[in-house]
Amino acid sequence: MTAQEMAKRQETSPATREETRSSGRVMIPAVDIYEAEDHLTLLADMPGVDKEGLDINLEKGVLTINGEVRMANRGTSLLREFSSANYYRQFKLSEHIDADKPTAALVNGVLTLRIPKAESAKPRRIEIRH
Repeated sequence: MTAQEMAKRQETSPATREETRSSGRVMIPAVDIYEAEDHLTLLADMPGVDKEGLDINLEKGVLTINGEVRMANRGTSLLREFSSANYYRQFKLSEHIDADKPTAALVNGVLTLRIPKAESAKPRRIEIRH
């Protein structure tokens, strides 16, 4: 396979793993994902991120979470032993979700994202007629 063919294949192939490439240093937030009958719930710990610094994107089955940590300016730094970094995480999601109806809340640095399942993915009870 030539280099051109490889490059073309990479452009058209969907990502099969979590991508964490970014121009700067990033931290991967700790995430818990729970499944209920009609939705998925994702909890992500992102201390230091506020609502204005949070970007959640769901496109082509890939959920991307970006969180910008904004440090308070306390004056001229004489000694600095603590530094912060932004958060970044991606997940490949099933096609059995309703991408038009997710809801999100950010409280005390904990992101709660609720993504409903598509009707076709919800369990159904089949009635017996005879």
